[in-house]
Amino acid sequence: MSETTHDGAVAVNPPPSPDDGLSPAELAAKYGLTVSGKRPSLPEYVRQLWARRHFILTFSRAKLHAQYSQAKLGQLWQVTTPLLNAGVYFLIFGLLLGGREGVPGGEHNYVPFLVTGVFVFTFTQTSVLSGVRSIANNLGLVRALHFPRAALPISFSLQQLQQLLYSMIVLGVILVAFGEFPDWSWFFIVPVLVMQLMFNTGLALVFARLGSNTPDLAQLMPFVLRTWMYASGVLFPLHHMVTERADGPEWLAQVLQYNPAALYMDLMRRALIDDYTMAYVAPWGWLAALGWALLIGAFGFVFFWKAEERYGRG
Repeated sequence: MSETTHDGAVAVNPPPSPDDGLSPAELAAKYGLTVSGKRPSLPEYVRQLWARRHFILTFSRAKLHAQYSQAKLGQLWQVTTPLLNAGVYFLIFGLLLGGREGVPGGEHNYVPFLVTGVFVFTFTQTSVLSGVRSIANNLGLVRALHFPRAALPISFSLQQLQQLLYSMIVLGVILVAFGEFPDWSWFFIVPVLVMQLMFNTGLALVFARLGSNTPDLAQLMPFVLRTWMYASGVLFPLHHMVTERADGPEWLAQVLQYNPAALYMDLMRRALIDDYTMAYVAPWGWLAALGWALLIGAFGFVFFWKAEERYGRG
């Protein structure tokens, strides 16, 4: 179709397009276009994470090596830091405040009891603290590259697992020095660590999402975690402290024993210390520990995935 303009030129009108009248959404559907940064389905999200498993592992190792790269002792601080904390707690709670009372097997077991608790709780503590900062401290990476954001808190949890494994070597030396030699029960270390890793990762994912929206949460979490540590029996036998020293009710001691940090510590102590029998672990402790791992692991993953589109925005 053509028409003549006022100056005699001939204007040619283009033929009608088959896309005329289509809305933007219909055009996008027709040509297979998707919203940039759109949240994938949950199965697709899992698939994307698995496809980037090598990135997650490499990133966690790089962060671990970079953590102490400026210190003269370097990676030795991975073990030295929790050991120094355990030394301070021994002086204050073991010697000054009577925390050795009620330790299974007698007061000579207090050092293995304490160091095991400090190492295991530090694994959870540092996973949460790393998770809450994982998005905010890596905004450049989040905004520059397209990848499932859950890779960041997961990699930080794996970083803390690697750090714990280094510490376990030192813990083994301490246990042998105090007469606790390896036996079949030490194989229980593996399922305890697997369950705790699932729990820690779920918790890191929850706080990664919360921390991405509320930066001040990173300043609050050390106080929350310190309170959790005192309520979990890291520094003293929890049941003895509640029922004997504080003259508290039996039900309160039982409730505190079922908190996940206490469960993982008690199961690890049961695996490593001969005198720490299942009588000192909450009834159905293995099932409770597995339940916490599955519940928090699954909830944290879904909770984080729900906000996938919002990380790094604004």
